Order: sequence, then structure tokens, then C-alpha cells
Amino acid sequence: MNVSDAVRKRASTRAFLPRPVSGAVVRELLEQASRAPSGGNLQPWRVHVVGGTVLQEFTALIAAKLAKNDREQAEYAVYPPNLWEPLRARRKQAGDQRYAALGMSRDQGAQKTLEAANYRFFGAPVGLFFFLDRRTGPPQWADTGMFMQTLMLLAVERGLATCPQEVWSNWPVSVSRFCSVPDGYMLFAGMSLGYADTASPMNGYTTERAALDEFASMAGFD
Repeated sequence: MNVSDAVRKRASTRAFLPRPVSGAVVRELLEQASRAPSGGNLQPWRVHVVGGTVLQEFTALIAAKLAKNDREQAEYAVYPPNLWEPLRARRKQAGDQRYAALGMSRDQGAQKTLEAANYRFFGAPVGLFFFLDRRTGPPQWADTGMFMQTLMLLAVERGLATCPQEVWSNWPVSVSRFCSVPDGYMLFAGMSLGYADTASPMNGYTTERAALDEFASMAGFD
């Protein structure tokens, strides 16, 4: 598989098969992804992976907190306040597609259903958490994003699917304690990893991408 194919096939998968992924495969993917670029070669990311009974224990912990509405202070705002156009419309369209795949409207509790699925890693057998030293800044956040993208493309090559999940930044205390992460690290994001359930409607739609002229300009070319 070439890179172009991997980019086209990568998607945010929201329904996974119970088929396990071995620790050896996950380790290999992470080692390969470490070739991702980072300014000054800082390699600022720290990754914690959970699977098997450990993942089940963790997702049960979060489910219990959700049931009691026992929330935590988020690490950061995933979206800017008062989101503007065209960003607002893009986000709404993506959300509407997810709700339609569920066969529910926002008013029918689709948002709550999706939230609960997020915190189960959508049924994936592997969950990953990405941390950063709190002394780092936006450039290192971008580096970690490139590391995650590299990992996701490598997963496609292996026939695996992923879903990056900034939503996990809403549970910094629980995740950090469960993963025994040292003080001074912030939770940046999570990720689901496994084999896609291609029969699920949650994986049966494709989000649109803006036309080139909407986001790029070029000069000095014929």
C-alpha cells in the first residue's frame, strides 16, 4: 500500500469488531510512528496503551462516573467558543451524519449515546492515550498530532482502523491516575485502535473535505 492509498482509506472509525490486536503489533506501530517529525527532534509525546481486561476495567470506571454525572475539569477546550463559519457548518454537518447513522436526532439523545460510545473506545480492543509535559507549548502539541497521524496511517497499512479522540481530554484526572502518569504531564488526546466493523452504519458515511481553492493559494506556477 502506498501513502496516497493510506490517506484515502483512513477514516475516524466509530464501530469496531471484538477481534483482538496483539501487543506486538501495537508496539511495532508505535516504534514506526516514532519517525514522525518534531521540532528540534524533541519527540515530546508520551503514550500509554490499554487493552484486554485493563481496558475493560478502565471503561467500566468511566461508565460509572458518567452514570453519576461525576465530571472533571477538561484539560482544554476542544473547539473555540462561538465557532464561526465555515467551521461551524462543517462541525454541524459531521455531527448530523453521525446522528443519522445512529438513526436518532440530537433531541432523541443521540449526543449522549455518542458520548458513551466514545468513552468505550467504540468497542475497539485497544485504547491509546497521548500525554505532553505541561511545560511544552502549541508547537509540541502539533508535533504530537503529527505522531498520531503517522500512527493512524501505519494502522491502515496493517488493515487496522483508528479514531483520534480529543474527547478524552475531559477526563484528565481519571486517565492520568489509571495510567500512573507522572505529575507534570497533561492528557492531550486518546485514540481507538482495532478492526473496523464495516457493517455498522457508523462507518458507512464519509465526511466532506473543502475544495482546494477554499484553503490554499499558489503563486509562481504556470
